[in-house]
Amino acid sequence: MMENECKLINGGAFVDDRGTLKFVNDFEFEGVKRFYQVENHEQGFIRAWHGHKKEGKYVYVVKGTAWVGVVDMETNAEEKFVLSARTPKILWIPPGKYNGFQTLEEDTILMFLSTVTMEEAKGDDFRLPYEDYPIFKKEYR
Repeated sequence: MMENECKLINGGAFVDDRGTLKFVNDFEFEGVKRFYQVENHEQGFIRAWHGHKKEGKYVYVVKGTAWVGVVDMETNAEEKFVLSARTPKILWIPPGKYNGFQTLEEDTILMFLSTVTMEEAKGDDFRLPYEDYPIFKKEYR
């Protein structure tokens, strides 16, 4: 993968009498060095903006639904994606982008898979206040 543009990798789900199996079979874990999960304390809470010039990220919603926003660090171009555990997808966020998200359901859990180690991430952490790119609706709070 490792492209310079955001990309959604579609998955699916299989349901039978035993339960549900969710998958994203086209995801190959290329370059993934670590992962972490993030949960907000309340529905509608916004975490934005966090950017990297060297680090790329894959985002997967484990539970619930979230808007994920991406802003190009050079052009300021904005993109917004809805990710939901109901329709499994993985979003690739390449280096050179700010990212943020807003949880749209209670107890939403996002998993981030990073292309750099914690040591490699030092000095590659850029933050902006949410108000610089207010692309999410605060009325969900």
